[in-house]
Amino acid sequence: MTWNTEEQDTQRNEVLTDFFGGHQEEELTSEWLERLREFEGLMMKYNSAIREVTTKLEVLNDELSFSSRRNPIESIQARIKRPYSIARKLRRLGQPVTVESISANLNDVAGVRVICPFLDDIYAISDMLLKQDDIQLVAKKDYIQQPKPNGYRSLHLIIEIPIFFSTGKEMTRVEIQIRTVAMNFWASLEHQIRYKNDVVVQPEIVEKLSACADRIAETDWEMMQLRDQIAAQGKGHR
Repeated sequence: MTWNTEEQDTQRNEVLTDFFGGHQEEELTSEWLERLREFEGLMMKYNSAIREVTTKLEVLNDELSFSSRRNPIESIQARIKRPYSIARKLRRLGQPVTVESISANLNDVAGVRVICPFLDDIYAISDMLLKQDDIQLVAKKDYIQQPKPNGYRSLHLIIEIPIFFSTGKEMTRVEIQIRTVAMNFWASLEHQIRYKNDVVVQPEIVEKLSACADRIAETDWEMMQLRDQIAAQGKGHR
């Protein structure tokens, strides 16, 4: 990983603050410099895993666009968790803030979010991805069938995927979130409401958020039914 942009400089400062006690790079001992390089190497591995996953998803989308004349994937977003977020989560879990602790305790450092037009696209994409023989499913949480108390809906997969380096193969974990456009609309606004204000949300607000999510879920279901009705009408006129 290179650090030649303002954003990358910011992230390196976060690494120095959260993992190396706020020391500047020139103050680090040779041992700490080596551990800093280990951190950068780990982030490179996670970035490589993201590229592998996004390529697989793009290939599936291209194939299905050709065979069914419809794109089941609206967009693909990816991110590496920021250093301060990694450190904060490790502390919350009661784990040491070290490079070794990251891969041992965190499954969501590398994240890919898949936005689909319709509800059934979520499960179709998930099934096709998990059938690939180089992907291992570690954990699955279906927040569509069992939404969170605030109404959050999405399908979460933790997978392991092989990354082939010059020294050999390394299995790397990636969190994949698959949701509809409507679910993503709700989640984006909910994030703005809750996390940007940094306050404890009262129970009645949680209930209202959940009610909004329920209405959006109904719309998701109705749009999928309308799609099927229109498709059936089209077949009837051939």
